[in-house]
Amino acid sequence: MSQTFYRKGFLALAVATALGVSSFVQAADIKIGVAGPMTGANASFGEQYMKGAQAAADEINAHGGVNGGKIILVPGDDACEPKQAVAVANKLADQDKVAGVVGHFCSSSTIPASEVYGDAGVIAITPGSTNPAVTERGLTAMFRMCGRDDQQGIVAGDYIVDVLKGKKVAVINDKDTYGKGLADATAKQLTARGVKPVLEEGLTRGEKDFSALVTKIRAAGADVVYFGGLHPEAGPLVHQLREQGLKDVKFMSDDGVVTDELVTTAGGAQYVDGVYMTFGADPRLLPDSKAVVDKFRKAGYEPEGYTLYAYASIQALAAGFNGAKSDKGEDAAKWLKANPVQTVMGTKTWDAKGDLKVSDYVVYQWDKDGKYHQLEKQK
Repeated sequence: MSQTFYRKGFLALAVATALGVSSFVQAADIKIGVAGPMTGANASFGEQYMKGAQAAADEINAHGGVNGGKIILVPGDDACEPKQAVAVANKLADQDKVAGVVGHFCSSSTIPASEVYGDAGVIAITPGSTNPAVTERGLTAMFRMCGRDDQQGIVAGDYIVDVLKGKKVAVINDKDTYGKGLADATAKQLTARGVKPVLEEGLTRGEKDFSALVTKIRAAGADVVYFGGLHPEAGPLVHQLREQGLKDVKFMSDDGVVTDELVTTAGGAQYVDGVYMTFGADPRLLPDSKAVVDKFRKAGYEPEGYTLYAYASIQALAAGFNGAKSDKGEDAAKWLKANPVQTVMGTKTWDAKGDLKVSDYVVYQWDKDGKYHQLEKQK
């Protein structure tokens, strides 16, 4: 080695040392997938996910990012189809090399996709999948930012009995993992309260003509109809109930209809007026969310439904990676199960399964203007 080369190398090392480690090694960016229905009948939920996740990533990046690197979001469209969800999960894990995932939305997508993430060591947190099986399979890096159907069904069943005074309840589901699981949980609670459903029936996703089902509901003499499923079917069902004369039958659904698209699928605000639904306590009303909500509204977007759930999910993942000082999913998962995280939805803590330690389901009602409002909690 020549003396000249040695002197130049030594000088370069001295300069780099004086400038700090960052002159040698730049912090790596971290990729996080955002998976859900970006197209199809339930695309409004995918939009909520992306709006919330992007806003959170931008805010975190502006304040130092994750372990010095930036969050880069990678969208994945599963259209709420299980096979497509698995393909999305494989792409995110194998090709995109994401460290974490916010998703999916439909439980029937989240369950198979999470197996892929588990094998790849990718941490996942779902803002909206409520089927108990999501966190009951021993996956160590699967989390929720929402509650479970066996919690939501209790709230729905109790409300039907205690407030709506339902005596003859028809329980309908969409035959999907989410819808049927929630309908079953609600029927179980109704039965425990002494109100055995007079009808338990399934419909098919994508179906629009429910005339035969409405006839069965009429024949059963139902005074309350509970529907476990999503807005593309809930809207036409409540429309046809009203159009076919069952105007006084109370209609209640779940957190799968938490979107203004329910008004569209029902054919107008007059058809959703009075409809009840269960969902987590409105995060837009929390002091922790005020600044973020104001920012969304100033930009012309109302952060409805799962927008803030997705925002909080990004915050949780960032806290996990920063807290563990690692970009490994399993490290972040261990940290999250041992530490509380301050989010736009308040302080969140998780149990060993990845479920929230506190669930806050409440009841909402839609009004004549096609807007939903949180009702006061039962005393």
